[in-house]
Amino acid sequence: MKTQLIIVAAPSGAGKSSFVERICREDSRLFDTVTYTTREMRQGESQGHPYHFVSKEEFETRVRENFFIEWARVHNNMYGTPLYQLEEAWARNQCVIMDVDVQGAETFKRKYPNTAKSIFIMPPSIDELRRRVTKRDGRIPADLEIRMANAEKEMARAAEFDFRLVNDQFEPSYAEF
Repeated sequence: MKTQLIIVAAPSGAGKSSFVERICREDSRLFDTVTYTTREMRQGESQGHPYHFVSKEEFETRVRENFFIEWARVHNNMYGTPLYQLEEAWARNQCVIMDVDVQGAETFKRKYPNTAKSIFIMPPSIDELRRRVTKRDGRIPADLEIRMANAEKEMARAAEFDFRLVNDQFEPSYAEF
């Protein structure tokens, strides 16, 4: 059976969004979903890029309405993937590629065991991951220690994925991806 879903997971700051954004620009057969989140918008982001930013109340309403195919609480925020985006991409004969956390990856692998492939992107080290997260946000995020603790737990699950790679230098790592 053909792959209809590519799941990309990694700790926050390991590079999963950069990989997915670039490959979608380069290959029109791939479609990246736009996740809904309750987290605050960062500098350089806008509504719909890279997320649909919603209030906690709106998110919880959508959960009750079964709007999401999967959702999870990550770093004290909620993230969810809307089902309609997958269905529309598949109707266009596109393969859906998405970056999710390990909880989301587990859900998608369970729901689509025969058509999903998964990739885990590792940082070269936890210290480098900490540096990237701090640099990306331009400051030390209030939840930095939560992210680092979660990163350790996520990296311990890398063996559960079909493919794994270390993003130590972007271009060679992207070529491997």
